[in-house]
Amino acid sequence: MRLTIDVPLTVDRAAPASLAVQVAAQLREAMRTGGLKAGERLPSTRRLAVLLGVSRTVVTDAYQQLYAEGWLEGRHGSGTYVAEDALPYEYAVPDHAATGTAGTGEDAPAPTAPGDVVDLRPGRPWVFGYDRAAWRRAWRSAGDLPLNAFPDPYGHPELRELLAGHLRRARAVPVDAGNVMVTRGTGNGLDLVAATLLGPGTRAGVEEPGWGAARRVFASRGAEVVPCPVDEQGVIVEALPDDLRVLYTTPAHQFPVGGRLPIPRRERLLAWARRTGAIVVEDDYDAEFRYDVAPLPALYGLDPARVVLLGTLSKSLGPDVGLGWLVAPADLLGRVAERRARVADRTSGPVQRAVTTLLERGDLDRHLRRMRLEYARRRAAIVEALGPCVRGDTAGLHVMVALPAAVVPGLVRRAGEHGVLLDTTERHHLGPPRVHGLVLGYGSASLAGVRRGCAVIRALIPPGEA
Repeated sequence: MRLTIDVPLTVDRAAPASLAVQVAAQLREAMRTGGLKAGERLPSTRRLAVLLGVSRTVVTDAYQQLYAEGWLEGRHGSGTYVAEDALPYEYAVPDHAATGTAGTGEDAPAPTAPGDVVDLRPGRPWVFGYDRAAWRRAWRSAGDLPLNAFPDPYGHPELRELLAGHLRRARAVPVDAGNVMVTRGTGNGLDLVAATLLGPGTRAGVEEPGWGAARRVFASRGAEVVPCPVDEQGVIVEALPDDLRVLYTTPAHQFPVGGRLPIPRRERLLAWARRTGAIVVEDDYDAEFRYDVAPLPALYGLDPARVVLLGTLSKSLGPDVGLGWLVAPADLLGRVAERRARVADRTSGPVQRAVTTLLERGDLDRHLRRMRLEYARRRAAIVEALGPCVRGDTAGLHVMVALPAAVVPGLVRRAGEHGVLLDTTERHHLGPPRVHGLVLGYGSASLAGVRRGCAVIRALIPPGEA
């Protein structure tokens, strides 16, 4: 373990910037220029406050800002350290002018140190930004809950009421607790619906490109999986066949293209469902995170009779929580509950109690507000670095970077050699790829890591293709 480093800092009480901003800026500059190196321990907030002659709150606020930006990391019982992946992207990857290359994209990135990996694959949230005190409090309350010999297949009534209120606040969905089932997550909810509605001889639609797990769930229940094409706005209603029993869609932020289904197309989609008798399964997984745009109404709120709404805490809090919700018409929800009880499928009672506490005390809402700001910074870093190529950046935790098909395989390979893990749109097709490019997830990498990864990508894109 490295010794604590005392960094020479000063504060100017007459300066327009607050003291916390001044401290954060000087620490940030020290990390950028190498004065502070990855893995070095910073002074405690109390010690640094004494050294600077400021209140401890000033230093705490500065550290919290740098935590949010990904420069610092905490180690339980040990203190505050410069994050292992906090090497600034300006130094990790020189641009073409600095390196003197001709801009081919083949030789621009600097080598990455062993183990210095930035994971920009989608589907992974940031699991380090939660309020530890709130988390411990939630699990203490779960410990007070007696074991239940006969779990309710719908979930705890109190949690169902709170989830209904959460959906009314966050998504303006007019839903009652009687329409809510507590699940183990989106995959569990989707499988419950598929097991209830599908079987041999049925056809189920999935967006193309789209979430591969939905295709696998439908196929496992005996249905024929039908790829349904999307464009930059979402599923193309006019291309939907009339014999689908179920259609899975991601209208809040299409995966992986990133479109937001506009209201006129939402209305046409629901008219198609009413005409054909299909059930639309709306995966609302990215709806909590929006940037510079107003929310669009959920499909469920527009026609509760034809839509099943799925949601999860996997992206907003973490996949380890293992809790989500299924909102459906009462008669369909009853059929799902009967089937669930027959196969002894259930959501953990202690998990439900812990999430109930997070909702009751407002801790989940506060966490979402913090994470919106954090993800907005990372999203802005991607747009700044790769702007002309970026698609679908108005919501969610991923964007698409549109690139020619011939460029993608080599770019992914070279980026991997430099420690940047990437995903491609081609992988999310059932049939021949129609959409080409990268699917960049910015949930699990720190802000510094996102910047460094984008610099690697930018350097590898051939001139004229950005």
